[in-house]
Amino acid sequence: MKYTIDTHTHTLVSGHAYNTIDEMAAYAAGIGVTHLAITDHAPKMPGSAGILYFSNMKIIPREKCGVRIYMGCEANIMDYDGNIDLKEYGLKGCDVVIASLHIPCIKPGSIEQNTNALIKAMDNPYVNIIGHPDDSRYPVDYEKLVKAAKEKHVLLELNNTSLNPDGPRQGAFENDVKMLNICKELGVCISIGSDAHIKEGICEFDRAYKVIEDTQFPEELIVNSDYSLYESYIGKKN
Repeated sequence: MKYTIDTHTHTLVSGHAYNTIDEMAAYAAGIGVTHLAITDHAPKMPGSAGILYFSNMKIIPREKCGVRIYMGCEANIMDYDGNIDLKEYGLKGCDVVIASLHIPCIKPGSIEQNTNALIKAMDNPYVNIIGHPDDSRYPVDYEKLVKAAKEKHVLLELNNTSLNPDGPRQGAFENDVKMLNICKELGVCISIGSDAHIKEGICEFDRAYKVIEDTQFPEELIVNSDYSLYESYIGKKN
């Protein structure tokens, strides 16, 4: 295992994942993971939890089985103005917030609409990461996206699950190569997320590593290489 920080995973609270927090933490510890973000889907994803689940996450221990746990959410971008489906009351309970475009929550728009949705979502002071901006069903202007991420101090995600050829997302490899090359040119940091929906997927980054290798992406721009760098991006933005 190269990196022992996973910035994007799900528990059964997401409605279509299969393990508890304790099961995820125990498995993570057993394979040498040191830092684990639990980022369950926000309320508008069918089957997920309500706002009270997220607002109450302060009661969850942030260390389990020797693994540092970050409790957060993967919020759904609901419109082309970048509004997400979790309000401040719920967001306050989160250590980290990923904002993503999902088919059940928003129809794919034009390049301009999709790009605007992602950039506007970055303006939310609780949003720290743009999740899987690599799906050709949601075409994006990567130059605008990367420049906005740099300006707003938001991470762009390299999502290992997106790169699964049997998954629903399309064109991820080519889109990720394009995005990472611009990030490299402009000095913009990324996070690598497994998007694991079962414990065995934690820190499964094999496909993401191939993109990193092909683009010769510098390690100093990957927050998984340094938990303090990751922590400099998460939490409420000033």
